[in-house]
Amino acid sequence: MEQVKVIGKKLNMTQIFDASGKVCPVTLISVENNIKSEQVGSIVTLVGTSKGKGFTGVMKKWNFSGQQATRGQSDKPRAAGSIGAQTPSKVFKGKKMAGRHGNYKITLNNVVIMGVDSNIIMVSGPVPGARNSKVEIIYSKESHEA
Repeated sequence: MEQVKVIGKKLNMTQIFDASGKVCPVTLISVENNIKSEQVGSIVTLVGTSKGKGFTGVMKKWNFSGQQATRGQSDKPRAAGSIGAQTPSKVFKGKKMAGRHGNYKITLNNVVIMGVDSNIIMVSGPVPGARNSKVEIIYSKESHEA
């Protein structure tokens, strides 16, 4: 089973109507080489890079709830709190702390091609990354030759 990789550029999100009249959200991806219209309905894998959010605190990065806002709380309501005990005398690896957030490689499996218009592919649902970011479309060659 040979896999084909096509590099595309994420454009916008929009919505289309399927055969039964139901609204389907789709993302438009521009590709260099033309995709055949027989590929509508086929399943592909998308690989992209998520939006980078820079250096973020623990509330944004890990969804921490923060500390209480009363009873003497002065300037640390968004702080992470304690990061360890006295006994191990170290911070364990993998501790959820503030740092760079986003800019991750995201792979979406089982994405359906909803439509093809010359060099624009419409895929179901959202695609990782900002507008005009690169997206890799991976599909098996045998499923498209039949």
